[in-house]
Amino acid sequence: MAEALKNQFGADIPVKIAGMIGAVSKRFDAQRFVSDTLEGYEALELKPRAQHIARMLRKHLPQDYAQAVEILTASLGPKIEQTDNFGMVTFLYFPHVMFVAEYGLEHFDVSMSFQYELTQRFTAEFSIRPYLEKYPEATLAQLHLWATDSSPHVRRLVSEGSRPRLPWASHLKRFQQDPRPVLALLELLKDDPELYVRRSVANNLNDIGKDHPELLFETARHWLQDASEERNWLVRHALRSAVKRGETGALDAMGYGKAAQVEIGDIRITPNRAQMGGAVTLAFALTNPTKHAQDILVDLRIHFIKSNGKANAKVFKLKAVTLASLETIPMQKKISLAEMTTRKHYPGRHEVDVLLNGEAIRLGSFELI
Repeated sequence: MAEALKNQFGADIPVKIAGMIGAVSKRFDAQRFVSDTLEGYEALELKPRAQHIARMLRKHLPQDYAQAVEILTASLGPKIEQTDNFGMVTFLYFPHVMFVAEYGLEHFDVSMSFQYELTQRFTAEFSIRPYLEKYPEATLAQLHLWATDSSPHVRRLVSEGSRPRLPWASHLKRFQQDPRPVLALLELLKDDPELYVRRSVANNLNDIGKDHPELLFETARHWLQDASEERNWLVRHALRSAVKRGETGALDAMGYGKAAQVEIGDIRITPNRAQMGGAVTLAFALTNPTKHAQDILVDLRIHFIKSNGKANAKVFKLKAVTLASLETIPMQKKISLAEMTTRKHYPGRHEVDVLLNGEAIRLGSFELI
């Protein structure tokens, strides 16, 4: 079992932060800060630990917010050069994000400058959100400027921080109701040279589609016109949830709006009685009996049994194919039945469907024991 995240954010974190601040401020009582911070620290989870450290920073730094931020900024380590594989190292700055979110709202300019520095070392996607809520016009104007910044971390903040349904964060209800200001930001970033940024744009657009599916489909169709390979990937990634839900607008935008005219054969679901914690392999063949080629989006759907005995369907992406006239293509996917944090397994008969351009056709079933 994976180690709890809070254990990777242990007592060494406030010690490191104290050392960094003490190196730039002789008036900072590092020993007292650590002592106060570690009181009750062990019982807290990850986010409460960061919030607790932020409160202790407020207590031990100058009460003048601008002076406190000046010290914190001076104490920051080097900027991140890479755009992936950060691990937990950058979480050192989680308390700094909490600090600016909690105590900086009355100091807009100072807080914007601090978040500009923070997001190049960790992320300011959580702390920027209170500013979007309290100062929507001013914060959007700042994000418009940052959309052309030389740092990919700053550009990503523009998209990630404005996501209406950002995980781990409160929803931006204003932009759930009217996402057009966010779309204006995404327009500036849709062809960003960094996949790191484009992936965030896709996730933001996916969020928008959960509240405004027609706007998602309209944007997708517009962006797919004369699209580069990179933008094509972005749009498909943005449409992934809508495709899994079988929404016709998403399938139409991707060119899979027509019903597939195919034959399904050689169906094999093995083992027929699968062990809890094991795996099941779903295999079949698709044949195009028509005289013309067909573009087909192929997915699988398993109706997992829940604790109450009812079923809950989950879609698994499989493959997009162009099937020539009279051509047969074998398909296969292995599905893990191991225990997961996102999916619990229960014994019982599990029905299996194949989705062809969003249309469900039953493949069979397997018994989970």
